[in-house]
Amino acid sequence: MAIFKLTINGQQKQVDVDPATPMLWVLRDNLDLVGTKFGCGIAQCGACTIHVNGNATRSCQLPVSAVGDNKITTIEGLSENGDHPVQQAWLQHDVPQCGYCQAGQIMTASALLAANPKPTDEEIESAMNGNICRCGTYVRIKAAVKTASTL
Repeated sequence: MAIFKLTINGQQKQVDVDPATPMLWVLRDNLDLVGTKFGCGIAQCGACTIHVNGNATRSCQLPVSAVGDNKITTIEGLSENGDHPVQQAWLQHDVPQCGYCQAGQIMTASALLAANPKPTDEEIESAMNGNICRCGTYVRIKAAVKTASTL
């Protein structure tokens, strides 16, 4: 076990965990931030996506010891009241079905728009590739990302 001081959603947090513990489990089990979901556990489905210094990152394969001074943002920290443009567009396009992939999809989309505010269809497809939606709402996800780019 080791003590790690982390900046998560703009707040300082301290955890005492094994250095190999994936950030996903630190967030969910140690900090009770359960918006980030466990999907495949091998960084292939995107359900566990968080931001590390604004970059979409799979938290299931990110050991807490690798975080250092980097700033972590989870779905809980994306917007205090859920009014981030991607979240608004998600509602407008009625994207969620089961909703399980939603947090990871929104985190990936918001990182894309922060880096590229007016992405092309191809850029959206490329950025969102790897975020799996088992309900198959890809058409609505793409439309929501396009709408969010105009908000």
